[in-house]
Amino acid sequence: MAVKALVQHWVDRYFSDEEAIILGLVLLVGLAIVVFFGQMLAPFLTALVFAFLLQGGVSRLERWGVPRLPAVLLIFLVFVVLLLTAALVILPLVWDQLTGLVSEVPRMFVRSQQLLDQLREQYPTVITPAQIQSWVNSGAHEATQLGQRALRMSFNSLGNVLSIIIYLVLVPILVFFMLKDQEKLIGFFLSLLPRQRALMTQVWKEMDGQIANFVRGKVVEIIIVGSVSYVTFFCFGLPYSALLALMVGFSVLVPYIGAAAATLPIAAVAGFHFGLGDQFMYVMVAYAIIQALDGNVLVPILFSEAVNLHPVAIILAVLFFGGIWGFWGVFFAIPLATLMKALLHAWPRSVATHRARREKKASGRDA
Repeated sequence: MAVKALVQHWVDRYFSDEEAIILGLVLLVGLAIVVFFGQMLAPFLTALVFAFLLQGGVSRLERWGVPRLPAVLLIFLVFVVLLLTAALVILPLVWDQLTGLVSEVPRMFVRSQQLLDQLREQYPTVITPAQIQSWVNSGAHEATQLGQRALRMSFNSLGNVLSIIIYLVLVPILVFFMLKDQEKLIGFFLSLLPRQRALMTQVWKEMDGQIANFVRGKVVEIIIVGSVSYVTFFCFGLPYSALLALMVGFSVLVPYIGAAAATLPIAAVAGFHFGLGDQFMYVMVAYAIIQALDGNVLVPILFSEAVNLHPVAIILAVLFFGGIWGFWGVFFAIPLATLMKALLHAWPRSVATHRARREKKASGRDA
C-alpha cells in the first residue's frame, strides 16, 4: 500500500495537469521517431537543422526591408555556394590528407619505436624493455585496426559517394521549401497539436532564443577556429593541415574535453615531422593561443545569452546524447540539456500550482 500511495502521489504531483500529459506524449512520440526512424529521416532532419540556421539571415534581411521570397533566394544561394565549396574543395582535400596519414602510419610507428629505444638508453631505470615491448605491441595493434578501418572505408566508398550525392541534391531542396513555406509548415504542425498548449508555448519561448543562439554561434565558432587553425598550421608547414584544422574546429563541440583530445594528434604529427625542437614548441604554443582566444574571447562574444548549465551536466549530456545519436547528439547535447532544464522548470507540480500560475498570468494581462 505504501508503494501504491507513493506512486499515486508522484502521478498526482507531476501528471495532474492535462497539458503536462500531452507534452509528455509529444516528447515521447518525437523521441521514438528519431530513435527508430532517425537514419531514414536523416536528410530531412539535416535540412531542418540548416533551415533553422538560415532562418536568422532571412529574418534579418526582412527587417532591412527585403521581401520574403528574395530574402529566401539570396540566403539559399549563399548556402548552396558554401555547400558546394565544402563538397568539392574541402572534403576532397581532407580525404587526400586522411589517406596520406594512414599510409604514413607504418613509418611513424617505426620512428616511435626508435624514440622509445633512445629513451630506454637515456633512462634505463625508468623505462624497461618489457614496457617498451608492451607499448610496441599496443601500437602495432592500433595501427592494424586503423588499416582495417581504412580498408573498410575504401570498400564502402561507393556507398558513401551515393549518400553524399543524395544529400547534395535532397537537402538543398528541402531547405529551400522549409524556408519558403515556413508559415505553412508551422501552421500544419500546430494544427496537429491540441488547442490548449500554454505549457508547450512557455517551454518553446524559453528555449527558442537559447537554441538559436547556441546553434548559430557554435557553427560560427567551428568555422572561425577551424579556419584560423588551418592558416596557422599551413604557415608553420605542418603536414595534414586541413585534416588537423577540421578536427580542431569540430573539437569545440565537446566542451572541456575536445581541446584536450585534439592536442594529442597535433602534438604527434608535429613531433614526428619537426622533432622535439623549437619548431615543435612554436606549433604547440600557437595552438595553445588559439584555444585561449577561443575560450576567453570568441565564446563570450558569440554566446551572449549564456547557457546556465553546470559543467558536470554539460559533460553528462555530451556523453549521453552523443552515445545515442553520434555527431548530432554531440552537436545538440547542450540545447537538449537546456530543454530538459526548461521542462523541469516549467512542468506543473500539482493542480494547485498550475492554477496559481494561470491566475498570476491572467492578473498580469489584466493589469
